[in-house]
Amino acid sequence: MAQPKDFGYGMEEQLLVTEAKKFFKKYNDELKLMELVGSNPDPHRKPECLWDRNTWKKMTELGWSTLAVPREAGGEGMQAVTVAALMEEAGRAGLPSPLLSTVNSTYVLCACKTPRAMEFLKKIAENQTATLAVTNRKGSWESKDTDVTAVFSGQDAILNGSAWYVQDPGKSDFFIVSASTEKGPGLYAVLADAPGVTIVPDSILDLTRDQAHILFKDVKITKEAILAEPGKGDMVLDGAMPAILTMLSADMCGAGEWQLQTTAEYARTRVQFDRPIGFFQAVKHPIVNMMIMIDCARSHMFNAACALDHEPDQAPVFARMAKASASDMAGFCSGRSVQYHGGMGFTWECFVQLYFKRQIHSQVLYGDGRYHRAKLADVFIGPVPSGSPSQQ
Repeated sequence: MAQPKDFGYGMEEQLLVTEAKKFFKKYNDELKLMELVGSNPDPHRKPECLWDRNTWKKMTELGWSTLAVPREAGGEGMQAVTVAALMEEAGRAGLPSPLLSTVNSTYVLCACKTPRAMEFLKKIAENQTATLAVTNRKGSWESKDTDVTAVFSGQDAILNGSAWYVQDPGKSDFFIVSASTEKGPGLYAVLADAPGVTIVPDSILDLTRDQAHILFKDVKITKEAILAEPGKGDMVLDGAMPAILTMLSADMCGAGEWQLQTTAEYARTRVQFDRPIGFFQAVKHPIVNMMIMIDCARSHMFNAACALDHEPDQAPVFARMAKASASDMAGFCSGRSVQYHGGMGFTWECFVQLYFKRQIHSQVLYGDGRYHRAKLADVFIGPVPSGSPSQQ
């Protein structure tokens, strides 16, 4: 099926974006964001989960957390382009919330295609939050060897081990856990407050998110919480990963647009040598390069989102392209935004630091540009033969 004009981005998406801009300006502008997550500059502070539950409640009342949930499960059943448009605005606002993790969990549950997964989709439709606990200590989510094991006794299972680099666990009601068995990995739903679950917060630079590794000690899983049977978990994650990469890329594109607009405005108003600094080519040209990289990343992102809706066979390739482009853009725009704010750019009081840290975190989350280009090379060129010079 061919892609529609403008990636299927139409009036519905425009109205959603307009309302999202108004919402975030009212409830999550830069001053409120700084007050919420930037009140403590102590580098030795303990990890915190900082978010506004009242703002999140208002978002759920608007149905934003259920956009990707199918209608048969009680959600909005919107196309991926619509969801990506909202995620872009959330990234532009630097929003501390479980929106991205819940949306990504929704796509994993949809990929399960099981009645049990449908029940948990209904929980998200009832405004519960979720996140993915699928990464091992090495940072891999594509490996069949997870650091969590599931041992079955009849139809029930016992989980032991650790899931690493879990995003927004302090904001989540339940986790989608990948655990190994003799038949291969399966996926299991675990409540955040289940007996045997311990959330160990990680110290990260990004103040708009929380991260943790989660310990599972003799956590009992009933058959109702088995989302994907042993041996099928990796296939489910592979099926959902294009959507996960696309939505993360959308968040990064929104944050990059904030960096561009803020830096350009500063270059227009900051005067040096009797001229705005934006007059000088050494400042002007890199800001234009920021704009070009953002436009390129947005094009890849919406192309991937449209593929999820209309060309699912192409979605894995397009999503890797989107994440590679967005990661490169995030690194470049973050560096330029700090540099062109001069002596104040790296200070705690400057809003730029919040987006810098969010972008650098997102840049490597689920693989940076170099990683995804290597994966794309395997698709278009083929794997590097064993023993070749590039492997030595």
